[in-house]
Amino acid sequence: MTNKNILIVGGGITGLTAAYYLQQEIKKNNLPYRVKLVEATDRLGGKIKTIQKDGFTIERGPDSFLSRKKPAVKLAEQLGLMDQIVRNGAGQSYILVGNKLHKMPSGAFMGIPTQAKPFLFSGLFSPKGKIRASFDYVRPKGKITDDQALGSFFRRRFGDELVENLIEPLLSGIYAGDIDEMSLMSTFPNFYELEQKYGSLIKGLQETMPKPAKKKKKKPGLFYSFTNGFETIVQALEEQLGSESFMLQTAVDHIEKKEHGYHVLLNSGEVYKADAVLMTTPHYTMPKIFSQYDMFNDFKNVPSTSVANVAMAFDQSAIKKDINGTGFVVSRNSNFRITACTWTHRKWPTSTPKGKALLRCYVGGPGDQQVVDLSDDEIIDIVLKDLNKTMKIRKKPEFSVVTRWKNAMPQYTVGHKERLSAVREQMSTELPGIWVAGSSYEGVGVPDCIDQGEKAVQKVLSFLAN
Repeated sequence: MTNKNILIVGGGITGLTAAYYLQQEIKKNNLPYRVKLVEATDRLGGKIKTIQKDGFTIERGPDSFLSRKKPAVKLAEQLGLMDQIVRNGAGQSYILVGNKLHKMPSGAFMGIPTQAKPFLFSGLFSPKGKIRASFDYVRPKGKITDDQALGSFFRRRFGDELVENLIEPLLSGIYAGDIDEMSLMSTFPNFYELEQKYGSLIKGLQETMPKPAKKKKKKPGLFYSFTNGFETIVQALEEQLGSESFMLQTAVDHIEKKEHGYHVLLNSGEVYKADAVLMTTPHYTMPKIFSQYDMFNDFKNVPSTSVANVAMAFDQSAIKKDINGTGFVVSRNSNFRITACTWTHRKWPTSTPKGKALLRCYVGGPGDQQVVDLSDDEIIDIVLKDLNKTMKIRKKPEFSVVTRWKNAMPQYTVGHKERLSAVREQMSTELPGIWVAGSSYEGVGVPDCIDQGEKAVQKVLSFLAN
């Protein structure tokens, strides 16, 4: 077997995961392969970024992953990080409708009722809205279809109130998108399958979800992070890879297919010869890098939204109406520009010095993209005005950290799965040995990206072995 070069383009969590698992396989099986990762910016980790300031641990991007997501737990175990795991503080979460905070009803899955009582007694919905939501029990299942919009699917089953005051704020918090444009089959195909099998989402969830324990025990937090912040996982991957395995501030300008492998033109002018290439960059970079191929032109029409978040540190005494919970999401039926707020000092108690409070608010909803381009002071002012409606904060924060993520949230619009499948089919014939993976394709969450990176490793190894 001759030496072969594997190039990974992009140093976010997908690319780092793939590089790590490839290295492990190469060492384990004594394979004659070399792995090189190139990253256009001056750091690894992509959107995962932690800063420490005045005793506070502040996340500028993702802050955790679900403890039930096996790919992320497996990676943490492999990296020897389980002794640094911390669970989030469990507590009440809220939804803001109008100017009022309502408790998130218990007995729900992604906003879909699985128990009647909490919803019947919730102030989130009018009597008319509750009756309309109950139609899910009797409405016929939808027609068999390749795809449809999340919004129209849920509205048909539950009506507008349940969707706009509960389901949409939760889902928009994950995807930062418009649920009336988002693809059901690329985000929650399980809901389509439940409807087709049981005729009702509520019945389907009641049949398939684990039954709650009779004795109510205090539930542990569902999310994992790390003692010194979420970037711990990135630092561990970087250490495992070794500095010789990656190049920072190195972008790919163009990739050209040759008789044997590929020539990759880097922005330094260097040409890297690769036998296999894993692209983990955003979808909108692909048409430029592979400009001679029409198959990627569809990616030009895939939208990406921009978001910003503001972390604000306060003395506890500055918050006149502190709320015993972990945060809230905002319904579109509210006169607020923030889309959500995490009470970080309650969700992650180890992030905040004693006697202090740390809030993290989000702006940049689907209909308010221009807010992301405002100055730091303007964004902070908007956030403080909204917070004062619920928490009566009269003092300025001790400090604020504003983070913008421009075009960072790819939108899986209706037909996404079919478009991606068509592109991959063409790639397999015209660009064998090149793959795409990452948040633009099959899941925006950190565990989804880790899973994509790990699966790509097997594709690479199988290709090179032939």
